[in-house]
Amino acid sequence: MSTQNSEAQWQSIARKKQAERASRIPSKWHIPSTVLPIDPPQIQDGPQNVLDVPRKFLSPNEINITESYSLAGLVSAITSRKHTAVEVAEAFCHRAAIAHQLTNCLTEPLFDTAIKRAQFLDNYLQKNGKPFGPLHGVPVSVKDTFDVKGVDTSIGLASLCFKPAKQNAPLVDLLLSLGCVIVAKTNIPQTLASLDSINNVFGRTMNPINRLTTAGGSSGGEGVMAAMKGSAIGIGTDIGGSIRIPAMCNGVYGFKPSNGRVPYGGQAAVAVDGISRASVQAVAGPIGRSVHDIDVFLREVLPRANLWGEDCFPTTWSAYRNLKAHGSGANGELVIGIMRSDGNCSLLPPISKLLDKVSAQLQTRPNIRVVEIPTPKAWTKSQSVMSKLMGVDGGAVMAELMESTGEPLVPWMQTRFRKGKPQPLLRLAEIQGQRAALEREMLKLWTQDDSEGRRVQKLDAIICPLAPHPVPPIEGYNAVGMTSSFVLFDYPTAALPVSKVVEADLELGKPQEGKSLGSWDEKCRELWDESKIDRRVYLDTPLSVQVVVPRLQDEKLIEVMAWVDAVLKGNDGAIMPKL
Repeated sequence: MSTQNSEAQWQSIARKKQAERASRIPSKWHIPSTVLPIDPPQIQDGPQNVLDVPRKFLSPNEINITESYSLAGLVSAITSRKHTAVEVAEAFCHRAAIAHQLTNCLTEPLFDTAIKRAQFLDNYLQKNGKPFGPLHGVPVSVKDTFDVKGVDTSIGLASLCFKPAKQNAPLVDLLLSLGCVIVAKTNIPQTLASLDSINNVFGRTMNPINRLTTAGGSSGGEGVMAAMKGSAIGIGTDIGGSIRIPAMCNGVYGFKPSNGRVPYGGQAAVAVDGISRASVQAVAGPIGRSVHDIDVFLREVLPRANLWGEDCFPTTWSAYRNLKAHGSGANGELVIGIMRSDGNCSLLPPISKLLDKVSAQLQTRPNIRVVEIPTPKAWTKSQSVMSKLMGVDGGAVMAELMESTGEPLVPWMQTRFRKGKPQPLLRLAEIQGQRAALEREMLKLWTQDDSEGRRVQKLDAIICPLAPHPVPPIEGYNAVGMTSSFVLFDYPTAALPVSKVVEADLELGKPQEGKSLGSWDEKCRELWDESKIDRRVYLDTPLSVQVVVPRLQDEKLIEVMAWVDAVLKGNDGAIMPKL
């Protein structure tokens, strides 16, 4: 019997789709099999860090282009004609191709169209003497969920392969209007509901820092592309942590904006149209290499977002930042709260030490006041409410897409996904009522009233963990309460890399103290139980914190991120350099 005849329908589609993807990697960019990591990864093979492998196959000029420039610097280099847009696009496409061969991060390499687009931009600059837009020539990658005209939005489902989008997502059109070049679409997990990016069509995206640990999800491919410098900036989406968690896992910066700031439409149709407006809405946002790059990107996107996205409203974005930390303190100081637990999971030692370090360093600055914040009951309760809202449609559309080709669930999803019934209207209203009560309760965290009932803000930002554990082994992620809750409350939130795990953090031979807080905590404790795991798996993996501000204060989030980043790096100068 032939291979084709013995294959299930989904397997045949996946095989053809993988072949198509492979054909889009130019043979001149293939790297030797001798440098490819060993799969499946085993503890005896070590982390197999591949971050620097692309440098072995790039020219000095390509290394310079992909490593030496900030986002603004790259635009300046192109518009001043130090580099052409084609030169830049080719360098990033080459690096993305190598990154993909090492990590399996791409679903749709778009190198040919990217270089043609770059040639158009060069011609425009030559003819008109000015750039096409403020992000002229910037190479961007986008999560596979976004529609790009003429390209599949398959999200790793066989039933959606070979069905190219008929038009661009609004955000893609906005990026093109700014002068960006789309170089690739990136990998995601099956059902988009996992924090480890694996699906049956494209396979698993691997962490370039430590192949034994997860690359995160659901924007896992974007997190890897940022770490591997395969694009200048990437676009992910976030409803449970899907921008911030890949940023954490790959040691880069991730920004989840408030709802209505960045166009979200034009996504893969995997639920009843409009259901997110009745439940809880995911948002789109950037993953990048620095706070400054994210700031430059949002400075151009947010003020124009309402022109492109029906789901956006007008907003402004300042060009420069205050060079002195300022906020709601009695003397104008920036007040930052350290919030250590969501009440559902105890922190593992590396995360507890990380918060201690961040708190101590911030307290050395006279214009920053640090306060300890007890766990709000609303935060503890919110994960349950968030889970209810995310499942109100019963997952019927997603299930039917897989059933149509006989596609099975990947192992991690087998006990976590099942087709259910949509919730009735009154039940949905009840859950939204629970959400509103939690939102009101959380307001008390940020504000205070005087004796006359006048209300002011008392807290500018929160720093808390992204997870109670370090970057976990593949398929080791469990609870997402520390990230999903802030989507429920619609708080702008970011992931900010701080350091990495060192041997002293592992406390080898010392059991975790305290009693389990519940089933989520029990799973978390397994990630530290030396009878079940070798803690050395965490060595050199990134340690990041989450920065949170009140709803719609996205610009304040950038400012706080920049100050925290500067303090942790020992930088006393301007946090947002003049361009």
